[in-house]
Amino acid sequence: MHQRFPLLAAGILGASGVAAGALGTHLLSPYLAGHGMREAWETAVRYQLFHALALLGVAGWLRPAPGVAAAVRAVRAARCWTVGTILFSGSLYGLACGGPRWLGPVTPLGGLGLIAGWIFAAGAAAAPRPDHDG
Repeated sequence: MHQRFPLLAAGILGASGVAAGALGTHLLSPYLAGHGMREAWETAVRYQLFHALALLGVAGWLRPAPGVAAAVRAVRAARCWTVGTILFSGSLYGLACGGPRWLGPVTPLGGLGLIAGWIFAAGAAAAPRPDHDG
């Protein structure tokens, strides 16, 4: 049951990441290149897709019921990655398309969310599992 959120988030972030990559490569390419924002767009896509894959991995890891402590930490990792990706990649997409300057400080906040997710993932791995306790 715990794997539903990470799996849903992986699907949404993965599909939209592929769409954003195609959009940046085809439709927005002249605009992004002309404004020197192609690299920012590509960074946003890359981080989004990496974290969609990480969410997919968490969903698979949660499937055999890893224990309460590990599951709680893994779900927290998934939430941090999801929010962090939305803030990090979303702010870069907005900036690349000429969005407001206040998006600039949002990017590192998203990065902190991504880092927190990785810390929770490590904590989930370190948590005792029912099949290995004792």
